[in-house]
Amino acid sequence: MTYPTYHNLIGGQWLPATSGKTMLNLNPADQSDVIGAFPSSHAEDVAAAVAAAKQAFATWRLVPAPKRAEILLRAHDILVQNKEKFARDMTREMGKVLAETRGDVQEAIDEALYVVGEGRRLFGVTTPSELPDKFAMSVRMPVGVVGLITPWNFPMAIPSWKLFPALVAGNTCVIKPATDTPLSTYNLVQALVDAGLPPGVVNIVCGTGSTAGAALVEHPDVRAISFTGSSSVGSLVAQRAAATFKQVSLEMGGKNAQIVLDDANLDLALDGALWGAFGTTGQRCTATSRILLQKGVAAEFTERFVARAKKLKVGNGLDESVEVGPQVNANQIETSARYVEIALAEGAKLLCGGHALTGGAHTHGNFFEPTVFAGVTPQMRIAREEVFGPVVALMEFATFEEAVAIANSIDYGLSTSLYTRNVNRAFAAMRDLEAGITYINAPTIGAEVHLPFGGVKHTGNGHREGLGALDFFTTWKAVYVDYSDKLQRAQIDNAE
Repeated sequence: MTYPTYHNLIGGQWLPATSGKTMLNLNPADQSDVIGAFPSSHAEDVAAAVAAAKQAFATWRLVPAPKRAEILLRAHDILVQNKEKFARDMTREMGKVLAETRGDVQEAIDEALYVVGEGRRLFGVTTPSELPDKFAMSVRMPVGVVGLITPWNFPMAIPSWKLFPALVAGNTCVIKPATDTPLSTYNLVQALVDAGLPPGVVNIVCGTGSTAGAALVEHPDVRAISFTGSSSVGSLVAQRAAATFKQVSLEMGGKNAQIVLDDANLDLALDGALWGAFGTTGQRCTATSRILLQKGVAAEFTERFVARAKKLKVGNGLDESVEVGPQVNANQIETSARYVEIALAEGAKLLCGGHALTGGAHTHGNFFEPTVFAGVTPQMRIAREEVFGPVVALMEFATFEEAVAIANSIDYGLSTSLYTRNVNRAFAAMRDLEAGITYINAPTIGAEVHLPFGGVKHTGNGHREGLGALDFFTTWKAVYVDYSDKLQRAQIDNAE
């Protein structure tokens, strides 16, 4: 069997891991399809990448931000030209259907356009000084070398959320892509290289989280870490980064609720629930994993939802007729199966699905049936813990206030959704739901790049992607210019 071998990008050179070891990237829909061999890197490789980024920072930070943005604009054009190829590469390595991988590449395209504009909008603030003949202002400065650790479920979109704002702000980067989906990050970075990004400004180190990821978090010359992944790993990242006083952005798990009130447009709510629960095979941090149904519509919604879930076509995402792709690896299948057993043991009622799919077109892949549970109570683990698979819990409630309380009763707070025609309820939900994102009459998935993305509680630590990314990738510097030609002492010479 022949397949390509990829290397780390360090200081503009493609280099194998110092260990010589590699990891195979397999198609989750057909594990006989090997996408390529990627480096299994360790601390030595990370150190080399950080050193290259540190050296490049000395000159990259001096490039005017609008000129940095022009490179991103050229990268945008390359992404547009290669959208279909990159989408097919992504479906092969990640599994989600082509419609979704095209959307993933499009999100990187959109992020590029958004950040290009920010190259001329890195505004500071001027303000009057309290002393005469003195000018006061504040400016944004780059942080330095930043480490980016990205997940497998959006292997081009999420790296673009981190790389593009970091670069336009004048930082240099070391990115560690997810071990399951490195090729999409390679495609994204290659677009930047082809657009004229100088050597060392972006470096790729491929490896596991416990080796390459940990070394990146702990390296003293890395000044900031942006991490997207599970809450348990995010907690470790924050703790280890604290030892060297790094600033850390964490975007982590979710257990997202769609609330359907009695007055909702039921057809619309069903469409949203089906897409939110089973899009990306449920492998989104914003996936609709809880559907809260007011008692007046619960029976009809449940019957229709289950009927539609049973009809979803599961298979290889390269087949345009397929609606649900595979899970990314065997571990994710095991997790989905384990939560099915947990839910049954706790008394939930399985309405459809619940099993891995094997045989026929599913023989060589990691496939799991779209799975729906009813009779779920707020105390059950299936209602509180992130499954990250095509498994959804239906829960009933009597009043709007009860629904909000159930939605808020978990440790996570990423995305929420309310279907209603009552404008008063809509605005109350926007105020009262404990989440970083609230949709009205739309599913819990579908974020746009120019709005803040992130959550509260165990979902995040207060930073945001999108609108808030430049706040993370820059630091503020206060600047004072005294042209009085004499010593002036603030808070002293002007005191009454």
